[in-house]
Amino acid sequence: MESCCSKESSGCASCSPGELNAKLSAGADCALVDVREFAEYAGGRIAGSKLAPLASLESGASGLDRARELVLVCRAGRRSREAANRLAAMGFSKLVVLEGGIEAWKGAGLPVEKDPFAPWALERQVRLVAGLLVLAGVLLAHFVNPSWIWLSGFVGAGLTFAAITDTCMMGNMLAAMPWNRQPGARP
Repeated sequence: MESCCSKESSGCASCSPGELNAKLSAGADCALVDVREFAEYAGGRIAGSKLAPLASLESGASGLDRARELVLVCRAGRRSREAANRLAAMGFSKLVVLEGGIEAWKGAGLPVEKDPFAPWALERQVRLVAGLLVLAGVLLAHFVNPSWIWLSGFVGAGLTFAAITDTCMMGNMLAAMPWNRQPGARP
């Protein structure tokens, strides 16, 4: 079977948004697999893509067709490459990463579909909650008790840790909230 996209990059098959769009328009037999979280997926995705979040990829892999080429999509490409490595370890062999992810797709002016009541992206939710906690700490320290300033310091330390380790406990907690879960998904 001919590859949906055949350019090689970093040892993993990849394709540009333009190449993928041309192949999809020509009716290529490939499946689009979006490995972002539900909130991101709901906020904008390539039409026809299937959600298989990276966090639960192993359990969701049973729903993927091993006979078809899988084009992996994330925000910018990092999670797609990780998903390709994990799926390859599970025996999937027809894997392609969309270069630059959905951001490159949108940057190329290609269409996305969006749920009408999609939640905000997790990064935006984290910024809102962190900002509100810092503001609350400053206001409570000024008007109630100076010890509340530690709330702002705690949030600042958490954001610093998140940047250094490239993890985000607040983001993980927000991802588990009901508004960020796929309808019908189990908690």
